[in-house]
Amino acid sequence: MAHHQISLRASRRKFIAIIGGAAAAWPRAMQAEQRPIRVIGFLDFGSSDTTDLEAFRAGLSETGFVEGRNLVIEYRFANSDTDRLRELAADLVRRRVAVIAAWSSSEGARAVKAATTEIPIVFQTGEDPVEAGLVTSLSRPGGNMTGFTSMSNEIFAKRLLLLHEMAPGAAPIGVLIKPLGPGTELGSAMELMIKAARVAAASFGRQIEVLTANTDAEIDTAFASLEQKRVGALLVAPQALFVNRQAQVLTLAAHHAIPASFFYRGFVEAGGLMSYGLKYEDMHRQGGIYVGRILNGERPADLPVMRPTKFEFVINLKTARTLGLTVPRTLLVAADQVIE
Repeated sequence: MAHHQISLRASRRKFIAIIGGAAAAWPRAMQAEQRPIRVIGFLDFGSSDTTDLEAFRAGLSETGFVEGRNLVIEYRFANSDTDRLRELAADLVRRRVAVIAAWSSSEGARAVKAATTEIPIVFQTGEDPVEAGLVTSLSRPGGNMTGFTSMSNEIFAKRLLLLHEMAPGAAPIGVLIKPLGPGTELGSAMELMIKAARVAAASFGRQIEVLTANTDAEIDTAFASLEQKRVGALLVAPQALFVNRQAQVLTLAAHHAIPASFFYRGFVEAGGLMSYGLKYEDMHRQGGIYVGRILNGERPADLPVMRPTKFEFVINLKTARTLGLTVPRTLLVAADQVIE
């Protein structure tokens, strides 16, 4: 009996020792698994409805950062208000977030650049970021900024040619654009885009008619002027304003029966005629990866500015028929997707 009690006491001591050792190990294991919670800023010139946040979050998760687990994202949307954009940029800087993603506009990149030279910034712009003064070079950005450029000027000419093939003729091609300067002043980036458009249009005997808009009412006015200016087709500039006003732009294009080309497939899926542009989902995911890499210790100065390698051409055949257009076989073959 005594031997049995000694055995039980020994077993109990052994059990307690095991439990105690395990309990002591748990905090260390949990600390190893848990990463400190990081806070980043996401600044968008548009609205939450027009940005692929899921793709951005997917990129972050690939680098080990999951919102709600070890990451907090402070979202700020300017809804196409430039003054508001500057206020939101300043607010994120005051909050001392670890990284700022300045998304979907050149204005956003400029706003955060003006607000901080210390907090790392990952931008997305349609401009040449070297010409815009955001970075010193694409391969070695320097400073606190890196990101992505869709190099819109370079693909603008391609969009123009595709639109000309879809809606041939001698009538001017309109370009609907949001000025980046005061009033109707286009700003240097948009001036370069229009210059590229004029050169491309001249190569197949057409002229460019510039239509500017900053507000809903000005978009209405621009479309109302199409007939007076004898515009035969319309190219919509790749800007956040028109993504935010997608329904309005598509409704007006249908009402005025104007063949229109867009920069994003979402317009065509919603009834627009055609689009040619980069695959935005890929860019948003890569943006998340870049932010994650910086959170993991890499410097923006050492991360090259990325340019798109994948483009997609989408045609809405039903809209073409409604407009009385016969889509050339060359375009049907070249399209990545034809919506019946």
